[in-house]
Amino acid sequence: MIKSKIIDLLKKVVKEDIKIEIFVPENENFGHYSTNVALKLGMRKPEQSSMRKAHANKKNPMAIAEEIKNALSQVVAGDFFQKIEIAPPGFINFWLSEKTLQNELKEILKNKKNYGKLKPKNQNLKPIQIEFISANPTGPLTLANGRGGFFGDVLSNILEFSGYKIEREYYINDTGNQILTLGKSILANAGLLKWDENFYKGGYVKDWAKKHKLVVKKYKDEPLKVGKLAAKDFLKTIKKVLKEKTSINYDRWTSEDKNIHKKNYINKVLDIFERKNLVYDKDNATWLKTTDFGDDKDRVLVTSDGFPTYFLADAGHYLETKERGFGGKIAVWGPDHYGYVKRIQTAAEIIGFKNSEIIITQAVRLMSRGKEVKMSKRTGEFVTFEELIKEVGADAARFFFLMHSPETHMDFDIDLAKEHSMKNPVYYLQYAAVRAQGILRKSNVKGQMSNANLNLLNTPEDMNLMRILARFPEIIEEGAKNYSPQILARYSLDLARQFHNFYEKERIIPPSLKLRRASGEEKDLMAVRLELIKAAQIIFKNIFQLLGISMPKKM
Repeated sequence: MIKSKIIDLLKKVVKEDIKIEIFVPENENFGHYSTNVALKLGMRKPEQSSMRKAHANKKNPMAIAEEIKNALSQVVAGDFFQKIEIAPPGFINFWLSEKTLQNELKEILKNKKNYGKLKPKNQNLKPIQIEFISANPTGPLTLANGRGGFFGDVLSNILEFSGYKIEREYYINDTGNQILTLGKSILANAGLLKWDENFYKGGYVKDWAKKHKLVVKKYKDEPLKVGKLAAKDFLKTIKKVLKEKTSINYDRWTSEDKNIHKKNYINKVLDIFERKNLVYDKDNATWLKTTDFGDDKDRVLVTSDGFPTYFLADAGHYLETKERGFGGKIAVWGPDHYGYVKRIQTAAEIIGFKNSEIIITQAVRLMSRGKEVKMSKRTGEFVTFEELIKEVGADAARFFFLMHSPETHMDFDIDLAKEHSMKNPVYYLQYAAVRAQGILRKSNVKGQMSNANLNLLNTPEDMNLMRILARFPEIIEEGAKNYSPQILARYSLDLARQFHNFYEKERIIPPSLKLRRASGEEKDLMAVRLELIKAAQIIFKNIFQLLGISMPKKM
């Protein structure tokens, strides 16, 4: 990729133990790419650097940048950069040449759907497990579940595209206190148990109790049994919504009851904690010394009445994942789990499960007509994930969530998501891809024109479109490295914007729409522009597949 090539060139002339960073300036007046390596070198002591001449000049970053620029001219092919400039207080700005972009266009046309695919530096890496949603089967999926679901799904796609082996996991908390509470809630709705403020209040609880009167009556003295039966039904609904409404698929549905408790992982992980002398008894409960690892307080493993805590079960789950051969785990959790992060990472550290990452998605506020649509899971009055998809469609729901970083709170504009206009981001993106499809369909040109003269692609619009297409591999690399699907979503809008601009300003197909009636100059220009549009369509298809967005044929 171009960004990596620039870094490699800089490494040849900056023979220092320093991290070289390349970024894309927001304003093209500051280059297509820029680096602050001279500023970094200027902050070092003279004895730390071999660039003595520049450092002797009061460590002036501008002088260091000039020295790097001059050294680059000795190692870079003359047609790689259009120009290199130095800007205060020491930035080095690069503009790519037409030839460089035209060569990258050839790579896109050559590699097609494989363009941008990466390979991990360590080819012997163990697979990575990505756990996402994992909502308790005590009711419908919420908006927060949906946000985490789309995030985890696209992150999995990006990492797979980058050459990693991935397992998508849904961890089912199908035992314990929440299932017992669910059973009691159902019995209370059936009038067989006194109501408690902590019971689930959603209308779905009452509906289940009404639909399964005989079951409720039969197990009126066994609330845990009732809870498990109801949870099983709710899980079926969750699976159906995910499969049929969202296209989110899992490689494994892990049951806490069957895969952790019944396979003795509770005792296995507890035994590891005890062997490391990290367990003690207090107030008739069993505790783990998580404060030894930076937690704000120690955590209970087994309660005073002898029941394992969720924390102990989750630690067992991490052990089970490790023993199944995974080299790392990424867990995507909702905002209500923020305080849980340190303790589970502590457990992972103790059992030797390295590369454990936890990503917390923040709350979603649903907006309509400028006002918040109230949601309250406590009272049972909340908009479900399924209802949102039914209202705005899966593409809009998915893309709107993906545009935002997971750590930021977001307002979901339901009116904008339903709007069929260029104001709607997903509509704007899809329309760009449809335009590209339409042009290629009308041109009726099949296969690549090997004789297309790419040198004709030299207008500002041609260059800008080629440049943003060439950035696709580095977007994939950054998204995989930082676990940031939102980078791809934002890039897709930049690409759509550039394509719409290209479409509006450049002549693509002669007015006759018939190649045989066009002049020689028109034929050549049409041929090469069609190659550029083919390349754009290749990138659009890759993006849509990775984001899980449908590509309409017409709009």
